[in-house]
Amino acid sequence: MLKNYFKIAIAVLKRRKFFTFISLFGISFSLTIIMVLTAFSDHLVDSSYPDAHRSRNLYISMMRLTGEKHGFSQNGPPSFYFLDHYVKKMKTPEKVAITSFHQPTNTYINNKKLTIDQKFTDDTFWEVLDFEFLEGKPYTRQQIDNAERVAVISENVRRKYFGDEPSVTGRYIETDNIRYRVSGVVKSVPITQFATYGDMYLPHTLGKRDPQDKGLNGDYFAILQGKDASSLPAMAAEYDDIIRRLPIDTSRYDKISSRADKYVASYTRLFIGNQDDSGLNRLLLYVGLVLLFFLLLPTLNLVNINTSRIMERSSEIAVRKAFGASSGTLALQFIVENLILTVIGGLIGVVLSFIVLAIWNNSGALEDVYLYLNYKVLIISLLVCLVFGLMSGVYPAWRMSRLHVVTALKTY
Repeated sequence: MLKNYFKIAIAVLKRRKFFTFISLFGISFSLTIIMVLTAFSDHLVDSSYPDAHRSRNLYISMMRLTGEKHGFSQNGPPSFYFLDHYVKKMKTPEKVAITSFHQPTNTYINNKKLTIDQKFTDDTFWEVLDFEFLEGKPYTRQQIDNAERVAVISENVRRKYFGDEPSVTGRYIETDNIRYRVSGVVKSVPITQFATYGDMYLPHTLGKRDPQDKGLNGDYFAILQGKDASSLPAMAAEYDDIIRRLPIDTSRYDKISSRADKYVASYTRLFIGNQDDSGLNRLLLYVGLVLLFFLLLPTLNLVNINTSRIMERSSEIAVRKAFGASSGTLALQFIVENLILTVIGGLIGVVLSFIVLAIWNNSGALEDVYLYLNYKVLIISLLVCLVFGLMSGVYPAWRMSRLHVVTALKTY
């Protein structure tokens, strides 16, 4: 029976090639968009190099100081002083790493401008994160305390600055008219990994801002690493207690707000949330609305096209009903035909997704950002195909099953 349904479906698809093209294009294009977005989201959310232990980490990236009585408000990353003197003393995390957000600097190589993003860190940064050292090693605590001008550079910077030289450890690199001795080279990190990305990693004692500045706001953030995922609530609770007990300069402000978040929540709190709301639920709502839009648009299109095709097949329906075919049998046939159409569109969408991702990965649009389809994305795609087939096939099938023989023959 399914073989016959397949033959009929192919014959119907060939009958009106333009409508078939519109149907397949709508399905495959929507699936391609969804799968590419899912692959990009997977790249952002899942634990990846070098932040491989993200499931047991919390991130402190923002601090808000408000003084309603004085009309004062200050929102930004915490200072190194605050993180070093308060967060470093926490008991529940196994390790606490402190690092700055990346800051661009300029240098010139062969009369060409090269932008190098610097990141200032402590020594624990190299213990919490699993960087792959291609040569050399990270700077030590003693080198940090001595404010030695040493640097760990990325593979990309080594290639752009030093060319094809096989080893650059011990060599000097200059940016913003300051020379640094290279202590190691790490595999490059994509810029989408804000907690770990950098072209050049430097001791925090070389930062332009005084590390002993006792202000609470600065340009650093912390990564709290627990023993396992079960320790996250205890770490978050201890940090909340630190914020509650933090001394307040009542002459300027009366409230301090800051949270230790999971990785995604630290993103959303930065860009669409606040200290009272991480913005994660809002992000999920936005993503859901986007996916719903890409689902409904081709589905409504298919419903209209399939309903029009019913009238073209009214004579076929009438003859089959006259020979005893039940409404249920006809409805099932039409749903199966529509599922075959959506599966074909889904396969085209998968192929298009591979092509789009291959073009992206070879384009270098975002350096070191490589997107891949995985089993999760493929399963989502198959489920989407099923939803397409059911949503766009049930109503037309119901309309077909209710056609009376006499009415259909008169229409014919």
